[in-house]
Amino acid sequence: MPFRGKYYNWKPYTGGGVKPCALNCLAEGYNFYTERAPAVIDGTQCNADSLDICINGECKHVGCDNILGSDAKEDRCRVCGGDGSTCEAIEGFFNDTLPRGGYMEVVQIPKGSVHIEIKEVAVSKNYIALKSEEDDYYINGAWTIDWPRKFDVAGTAFHYKRPADEPESLEALGPTSENLIVMILLQEQNLGIRYKFNVPISRTGSGDNEVGFTWNHLPWSECSATCAGGAQKQETVCKRLDDSSIVQNNYCDPDSKPPENQRACNTEPCPPEWFIGDWSECSKTCDGGMRSRTVLCIRKIGPSEEETLDTSHCLTHQPIEKEACNNQSCPPQWIPLDWSECTPKCGPGFKHRIVLCKSSDLSKTFPVAHCQEENKPPVRMRCSLGRCPPPRWVTGDWGQCSAQCGLGQQVRTVQCLSYTGQASNDCPDTLRPPSMQQCESKCDSTPISNTEECKDVNKVAYCPLVLKFKFCSRAYFRQMCCKTCQGH
Repeated sequence: MPFRGKYYNWKPYTGGGVKPCALNCLAEGYNFYTERAPAVIDGTQCNADSLDICINGECKHVGCDNILGSDAKEDRCRVCGGDGSTCEAIEGFFNDTLPRGGYMEVVQIPKGSVHIEIKEVAVSKNYIALKSEEDDYYINGAWTIDWPRKFDVAGTAFHYKRPADEPESLEALGPTSENLIVMILLQEQNLGIRYKFNVPISRTGSGDNEVGFTWNHLPWSECSATCAGGAQKQETVCKRLDDSSIVQNNYCDPDSKPPENQRACNTEPCPPEWFIGDWSECSKTCDGGMRSRTVLCIRKIGPSEEETLDTSHCLTHQPIEKEACNNQSCPPQWIPLDWSECTPKCGPGFKHRIVLCKSSDLSKTFPVAHCQEENKPPVRMRCSLGRCPPPRWVTGDWGQCSAQCGLGQQVRTVQCLSYTGQASNDCPDTLRPPSMQQCESKCDSTPISNTEECKDVNKVAYCPLVLKFKFCSRAYFRQMCCKTCQGH
């Protein structure tokens, strides 16, 4: 599941400042940790250098005999219930130095050593190092300085510490599974290193024969579970034959070590109890939603087997399965109304709408400042209802004929108009309709005879034009402009 909206790879974190039995996880590649659960799985060690285990989120003491609440303790030789006679203490002080610096041997730590402590007497620029007999460095080798931390070396954990204002130190509980050599990398005068550890003693009995050792089983441990099937163990330990005291396992032959005995215990089913799942996401982020979870009455009938029962079998009050959540009011929000029609009716245009700032239940309208301006929906949008029709020639009605009798002319208006009625210059001239045409009026009197006087009709003002454009050859114009057309 995501943590603060992101996904990480987690690993256990057991550093300082955390409860020993809480599940603390460190995000790989990052420098932060978080408590993922208030309690780890029952039976988890409280810390790496202790037999104590976590039960119901609390650290419970475990004796060295692996029995919960036992008072059994290790002696100075790390023998459970021993009397400290199977090892001897080695202590010393090393203050040799090299004029030009470099690595120098401090002390050799034999295999099986326990309670190892190496510490400088004063803060210096020198560094404690650790290597094997084959010159394989485990800590601070090859002139490379390691960060202070825990090192798993020779079957035990070495804790390398280098505080800013305290002397450097190296400690381990042991026992070690190989011979080790403590070195010092000298960069200035050696002010001194104190060391102490306990090494196993090879005992001998009467005469020259060594004391014998044999494997034995300890008493049965407590049952690991109170119901639904736990387990009991009989740990195998190494004992002296002469006094039956427990010694370190390396005294006995590892090839002849018998396996630990194990048997089932407390196999009866556990009492019914409620299983409560995690809450689901709230159905709404505000204005009151609902969330739910799974609640079952279950009974554990085996180490990894459960059965679901009717809720009446669980005697305690049933936990709720649904509840209200996110009851806080939602902030005002933008509510857009319907779009208007596109204007104009053709070609590119715009349509508009009104956007209101309203309460989440739409019952109240607020000033626009109450809503976030950057989230406001658009109030104008481009649109088009298709291409507009092209401009066209529009003609008026024909006027009166210019002649009261016979042939004349009549005119009309011709305009190029857009689809909106505006004047335009985009009509094709080839399709322009004529604005003038010939017309003829019915005459009331008889035509002028040849014997009558030849004269121009008084009302005709364009006789000079008739002569100019050589229309006298036409009967109508010759009659109307008789005098002007004489001799032509």
